[in-house]
Amino acid sequence: MDERFADVGRGITLCYEQLGDPGGRPLLLVMGLGTQMIGWPDGFCELLAQRGFRVIRFDNRDIGRSTKLRDKPPPSLAAIVTRSRAAAAYLVRDMADDAAGLLRALDVHAAHVAGASMGGMIAQALAIGHPDKVLSLTSIMSTTGGRFVGQPAPQILPTFLRGPARDPDQAVERTVALFRLVGSPGFERDEHELRAMVRLSLERGAGDTAGTGRQLQAILASKDRSRALRRVVAPTLVIHGTADKLVRPSGGRATARAIPGARLELIDGMGHDLPKALWPRLADLIADNAVRADVRAHAA
Repeated sequence: MDERFADVGRGITLCYEQLGDPGGRPLLLVMGLGTQMIGWPDGFCELLAQRGFRVIRFDNRDIGRSTKLRDKPPPSLAAIVTRSRAAAAYLVRDMADDAAGLLRALDVHAAHVAGASMGGMIAQALAIGHPDKVLSLTSIMSTTGGRFVGQPAPQILPTFLRGPARDPDQAVERTVALFRLVGSPGFERDEHELRAMVRLSLERGAGDTAGTGRQLQAILASKDRSRALRRVVAPTLVIHGTADKLVRPSGGRATARAIPGARLELIDGMGHDLPKALWPRLADLIADNAVRADVRAHAA
């Protein structure tokens, strides 16, 4: 990996990587809760690069090789349950400011933006708070932050209440078990590649459950974005799997309803992951949405 670092302001340094033609259309990929930038698989990024994108992926704050806010305590279980804002070290909008800072650091005036899960929330907040930075928006398996949409299936919750893994092997097997619960039942899952990704994540600095806890509290303490999403002007695509048990499809539907002119793509058999069999389709959808933005920009 050709990893680099950028100071994005307010004491935050992000680890990032760029793939594809440096002169291509910039595409910022934003990953989800507790997941490093390698959650965007190399092969998927290569497909995006083949479609003319300069792909930029990065570790969010508190994960991977980006800044860890270790001086901020992780939330208690009570704080998580009550969605305490006082217990939040930061909010989703602060993570969106990080993304905007990364684009500035890279001298990218504006980019196409795609986010998955929590990354979709960050991408939405970026389009709300920094509309000049977002050429097009693709929100994947995400939600608006509304209390009554996109909530996880009850059987998933105990998985997130366990203590930290005792060793790397247990961390790997816990992740495999999680994706057996929330992954795509309609598509083959390569557990060998999943295990390899988790082991690479551990080498890059995973295992800090406090950071994931702070990210989770940022999600829970942030306001419902539904009203603010009405102001989004970037051409928007919302992608959601019909079999998603972690962020249920109501979250995707609510996002598409909230953003004027948004297109909703529901994919049968897709859960809360990016199965390899779907990579070409997802890459085409992101590229088509970017073309829609380019056409509108040229017509303006």
